[in-house]
Amino acid sequence: MKVTVLVTGGAGYIGSHVCKALAEAGDKPICYDTLEKGHGWAVQWGPLEKGDIGDKARLDESFARHRPRAVIHLAGYIEVGESVRQPERYLHNNVAKSHTLIEAALRHDVEAFVFSSSCSVYGLPQTDLLAETHPIAPISPYAESKAKVEDALTKVAGRGLRSASLRYFNAAGADADGTIGEAHAPETHLLPLAADAALGLGPALTLLGTDYPTPDGSCVRDYVHVSDLADAHVRALGWLNGRTAGGHEAFNLGSGIGYSVRQAIAETGRIAGRSVPHTVGPRRPGDSPKLVGDVTKAKSELGWSPQRDLVAQIEDTLRWRRQMPR
Repeated sequence: MKVTVLVTGGAGYIGSHVCKALAEAGDKPICYDTLEKGHGWAVQWGPLEKGDIGDKARLDESFARHRPRAVIHLAGYIEVGESVRQPERYLHNNVAKSHTLIEAALRHDVEAFVFSSSCSVYGLPQTDLLAETHPIAPISPYAESKAKVEDALTKVAGRGLRSASLRYFNAAGADADGTIGEAHAPETHLLPLAADAALGLGPALTLLGTDYPTPDGSCVRDYVHVSDLADAHVRALGWLNGRTAGGHEAFNLGSGIGYSVRQAIAETGRIAGRSVPHTVGPRRPGDSPKLVGDVTKAKSELGWSPQRDLVAQIEDTLRWRRQMPR
């Protein structure tokens, strides 16, 4: 059954790819975004409702106008370092406002709710591969905000809302057709910063920490293509729509393969055909040394698996950074 879906943060990096994937699947995405971090040019697959998820009246207007049967919630602040410096700002924007959105969804009889969560909820890893059963122990306010929204969705499951939290590992890449991609200001993610440095479009990259307990001293991360993430949202929505009772489930979205920051920098340079200028800086507060996901549950229950490896992610990132609006 094709549905109308309210996509909060739909003008952002992952949100715009989700809107495209929904439209290609025959659903109708409604982009709900303040455009504080998102971009008008990224809204291409449905109407824009400009609003804040903390604005109860504006949410009610949008729900009444479009009558969505599902919500995909991606709106929120995403910078780990900033969250450490401004924890109350993150807890207000990401948690309190999400409560307002969840209550609006319940008032308007939304049946399915997909939440953009993060692998950072696991904190310091106790196992090489992180499964959904790993303890939740966030070490940054950003990660704490994600865990708190997951908890809120669990608590309202008894009121009939079916929900899924998708715990992303490191989103990377850009849409293959070149119309949308990552465009944060400021940019804090590794691959676009490395691409800009290699292409001469930005300053030298700063490698944040070289004394982690990893083989080369830099953080190890699991990278997943943004288009694969978008596909997972569509699959999660279909999975929820096939269920009859309220409930909440969490799913890891990653590749199951870890690459160190130094390895990702070297691979970016190899593919770009020029080295990535970089300097070494101190650790960033709130970072775990290693985050690599076990995605068995998403494969078995959602029928999802990543299709684009790190090479494809870097190639798409380089192509996008050369042509992106600036």
